[in-house]
Amino acid sequence: MSIAIALAGKPNSGKSTFFKSATLADVEIANYPFTTIDANHGVAHVRTECPCTGLGVTCTNCVGGIRFVPIEAIDVAGLVPDAYMGRGLGNAFLDNLRQAQAIIHVIDASGGTDIEGNPVDLGEHDPLDDVGFLEHEFTMWLFTILKRNWNRLSKKTKAENLKPEVVISDQLAGAGVSIQQARIALSHFKEICADPLHLWGDSELQDFSDLLRRESKPLIIAANKADIASADNIKRLRDLDYTVIPTSAEAELALRMADRGGAIRYVPGDASFEVVSENLSGAQIKALNKIQDMLNEMGGTGIQQCVNAAVFDTLDQIVVYPVEDEAKFTDKKGNVLPDAFLMRRGSTARDLAYQIHTDIGDGFLHAVDARQRMRMGRELEDGDVVKIISTK
Repeated sequence: MSIAIALAGKPNSGKSTFFKSATLADVEIANYPFTTIDANHGVAHVRTECPCTGLGVTCTNCVGGIRFVPIEAIDVAGLVPDAYMGRGLGNAFLDNLRQAQAIIHVIDASGGTDIEGNPVDLGEHDPLDDVGFLEHEFTMWLFTILKRNWNRLSKKTKAENLKPEVVISDQLAGAGVSIQQARIALSHFKEICADPLHLWGDSELQDFSDLLRRESKPLIIAANKADIASADNIKRLRDLDYTVIPTSAEAELALRMADRGGAIRYVPGDASFEVVSENLSGAQIKALNKIQDMLNEMGGTGIQQCVNAAVFDTLDQIVVYPVEDEAKFTDKKGNVLPDAFLMRRGSTARDLAYQIHTDIGDGFLHAVDARQRMRMGRELEDGDVVKIISTK
């Protein structure tokens, strides 16, 4: 798994419930701040259509033509105001975010928890405040790291004629900022600030840190507890300059657990489920009916949609399927469509070869489009089935 998504937000927003519903990992869930002390790591999945249906073959790696491709999910402990200064559980949990390529900001859209995660009456807290809060904490974390040695770094860049993006990415390597991300942030910053790096003060450095945050850790918003949130709260969140998806992590977790227990048949991301057990109590049936009503209204729990949006839309990933036998779409053992790889849109077959194994990439000759039985001379597309021809 090369894709990692972090779940971030204030305590008691539903992050751990989201995490457990997406991964079925065994984590503690409670109605008080700082239930999560150390970051939890688990395996979530993106949902996509399996090519087997269109190819007329049967594979054992999908569910009714739906393929689930694994990614890493990181449940980061809740952030409180001034966490970047060490308040609450401190910088350790901002550091956990560096492992992720994107962030799902889980917000209590019901307004039932204050900025520090303490329970309050529904609607008492404005969930929009939580958006600015996380932005500020992350920006100030990057700013603090840059500020630490800024005078020396800016002088060194000028004196030695170094590329500024290299110097900046070196300083922020621990925050997971790449040279390319620093270069893009600099290009945007030049539109609003023409001063050279060595003339930047705290104000310019903070503005630049905000651009770096947006570039290095793009985020989408999970408007959680949407089933009990006001329509106005959801609308105002959707008016923000982010992808905002209403979610109910509690409903998704209930469905996943009921499916695991054999009470229902449920495929994550579906807007309905099938009751298969005849031994359910009246209370269980009533609870399931209530969830189905919510699914009808929301079009699903939003959890799978949120994970998909983070990977496919925010990170611009596609799914490709390498095979050994392009005629039967199998590996050497005869397994149909055995593997599915997430690749950034615009990747080439050579990139895929390196993703499979460094040796295969080093020996790459060309690739075959298994659908067309033709040599591939284009960028990879979503759903491609590819045979790699390599000397190794």
